[in-house]
Formats: sequence, structure tokens, C-alpha cells
Amino acid sequence: MIKVATVLCCFFISIGLNAQTDEAVLKKIYTTSLTNGKSYDWLNHLSIQIGSRLSGSLGAERAVTYTKEELEKLGLDKVWLQPVMVPRWVRGAKEYAYIETAPGKTNTVNICALGGSVATPSLGIKANIVEVKNFEELETLGKANVEGKIVFYNRPMQPDLIETFNAYGGCVNQRYKGAVEASKYGAIGVIVRSMNLRLDDLPHTGSMTYDDMPVEKRIPAAAISTNDAEVLSTMLQLDKNIKLYFKQNCKQLADVQSYNVIGEITGSQFPSEYMVVGGHLDSWDLGDGSHDDGAGVVQSMDVLRLLKESGIKPKRSIRVVLFMNEENGLRGGNKYAEEAKQKNENHVFALESDAGGFTPRGFSFDCNDANYNQVLSWQQLFKPYLIHYFEKGGSGADVSPLKTKTNVLAGLRPDSQRYFNHHHASNDTFDAVNKRELELGAATMASLVYLFDKYGVK
Repeated sequence: MIKVATVLCCFFISIGLNAQTDEAVLKKIYTTSLTNGKSYDWLNHLSIQIGSRLSGSLGAERAVTYTKEELEKLGLDKVWLQPVMVPRWVRGAKEYAYIETAPGKTNTVNICALGGSVATPSLGIKANIVEVKNFEELETLGKANVEGKIVFYNRPMQPDLIETFNAYGGCVNQRYKGAVEASKYGAIGVIVRSMNLRLDDLPHTGSMTYDDMPVEKRIPAAAISTNDAEVLSTMLQLDKNIKLYFKQNCKQLADVQSYNVIGEITGSQFPSEYMVVGGHLDSWDLGDGSHDDGAGVVQSMDVLRLLKESGIKPKRSIRVVLFMNEENGLRGGNKYAEEAKQKNENHVFALESDAGGFTPRGFSFDCNDANYNQVLSWQQLFKPYLIHYFEKGGSGADVSPLKTKTNVLAGLRPDSQRYFNHHHASNDTFDAVNKRELELGAATMASLVYLFDKYGVK
């Protein structure tokens, strides 16, 4: 009798939910998130109890265990780990650098090794400096003016661009490819202005590449804080003969096994149509990765909880995927897409949160015109929550390998004005995340997932 009553209860809840307007369902999702959210508590544990989660580290391993356990507590239909081999780069002892204006006369500056860089020799390196804004200037200088020197890339993020990710994209190539380009002209090291819109003393790390350069020819690369970049540039204008010393102790170790963490609510009508919501579980090692991308991880976890709490029984199978190794390899995203293709899984929709835990403003969509027009018809549903930004554009690095001609990829777009103050720096910490803003983001993501599940893709 109890079982029959339970079935009837679930049936009437389902009937009631289907009778609700989309406005009412979204209101319930937002109310639940803002009054009974879990994302902030989960982020507290990830950030404070576990800390940084660089791929291959103990922190990353502990984060895998923790998030899997928390997903299991939600009563999802499936929770599992997907093995993936990831790189293991370690920073080692703290970096040290100074500007030398004369023998014995030095000025200490703040630097950090770029992710994937080689170490300096054990005693460090000291050399004259050449300052450039871009690769074209480097080429103009040529080997005669660069060989045996340290190249200082000093192109700032463009401050008048309202979309800060465009400002980031406009100068990040000097960080990623700077060592490769400088090596062509005989440079012995690279210093890169941090990707940061404000002036401060915090160097910002991030990934860089040597392409296929032999290990013995690789040169060390480090980021310098924006304040110290200004100082170095000014001092070079006064005296081209000053020198820079820096020492770093990083090391690339053998790959290790890690995991993507996956949880699923199986669809009630179309179980073989998959919808993904996710963020990347790894972070850089200077802070605790609260904005990048602890926020996206816990928001994605809470999407599935909010759907369950709101009484929504999805038609399609909805997965939360916590990707490993976005920061220095994207192996988690590639592995997930590879296995999905091998299993012939039909991924109709994927949403990623990887732009910080700030106030949500809307979404960008990678999709065809029919799906985009459907999205635009939902704008009014989000207007009461001040979500106005619906644009065609990118989605997220981890979900991008899932792209097909017919599916929809989306990225949550929070207010980005403060994001690069924290991005890849030591101040990407839990105290920089606002609880309400984080919970608004989780509700916004859950609402979009609900709508695509209900109406499908075109």
C-alpha cells in the first residue's frame, strides 16, 4: 500500500509540474538555489579543505574523491570515474627575481614560473633584457639583438575592451608561445607581463608550450606582476644596460592517472540523448582555484540537485561532468568526447561554466540559427533575473570536443570585469567568491538545462 501511495504521489507531482508555466518552474529553481543552495558549501570544502588542484597533484586526487562522494549523496542514477592520463608539472621552491642596475645594486620583483616551463640552471640566469610588445617586434630585432638575452614581453590587456575575454585573447599568445618565438633568436629566457587588467604585485601563471622543441633547447619562462612590469619597462627606458636575474625550480614529471568525475540522471523519455553540464576540476597551484574553476564545478553539481529538488524529471539523460586537466592539456575534455564517440552517444547539448563565480549575465551559444532563435525566444524568461546576454560565440574548452553540426554548446557568461584580477593568481581564493552570485549562476544554468530538456534541439 505504501508503494502504491508513493507512486501516486510522484505521478501527481509530475502532473503538477507539467501543468506549471516555464516562468513558475524557473522561479522555483532560483528560489531553491538562493534559499537552499549547496554550491557555496561544496566550494568551501574544495577551496579551504582541499586547496589547489593542479593535474597530477594530491589536491586533484582528493578533489576527485570528494566530488564523487558528494554526487553519490544526491541519489543520482549513476556516478562513476572516467580514467584519464594527465601531465604532472610541479613548481618546486618559490621563484626569485631581481633587476640589477649596477653590481650589487638590485631591486626585487615578483615572478612565477609559467605552467609547463623548464627550470633555470641551479644558480639561476642573469642577462640583459630586450622589451617587445609582440612577435613582430621580436622578429625586427632579430638574432643580433636578442641572442644571449632575456626577452621581456610587455603587451598589456587592452583596457577599453568591455568584454575582458577579448582583451585576454588579444595578448595571451605572448604567454603561450613566447618562449618558442624567443628561442628562434637565441634568447636564454622569457619574462611575460601577467594577464591582468589592474596594476598589482601578483604574478599570474598559465599554460605555455614548447611545441616539439627538444628538451635541451627549451628556455625558462616566467610571468612578472603588472606593477613590476611597469617598473622594469621604465627602468629599461632609462638604462638599456640593466640586467634581470631569475631563478625557478619547476619540473615536468611522468604522466599520471587521474579521472573525470561523472554523475547522471537517466532520461525518462529519451535516455539515449545526453545533455552535459560541467566545469573543470583541476586548477593552477598559486591560489585555491575558487573562481577558476571551483565555481563551475560546484554550480554544475548543483544543477542536477536543483532539478531533483524542483521535482523535474528530465526527458533526456543529464550528466554532470567534472573534467580533469583543462588548465594544462585539456585531456579530460578530449577523453570524454573520445569515449562518447566510441560508444556512439548522442550528445545534443553541453553547457560549461568556466568564467568565474561572478554575477551571471547570460550565455554564449555555439549552434545553428534554428537553435539560436529558440534560445532568443526564452530571453523573457530570464529577464526577471537580469540575465540579458544571449549571443552566438564560444562555449567552453572542455565541451568543445563534443561539437557536431546539429548539437548546441553553451557557456555561462558571468560579469567578467573582475575575473582577470584573480585568474591564475594567488588571490583566486574562496574569500573572493560571493555566495549569492555563485548561487544565481547555478540557478541560471539549471534553468537553461530545464528548457533544452523540455523543448529539445532543432
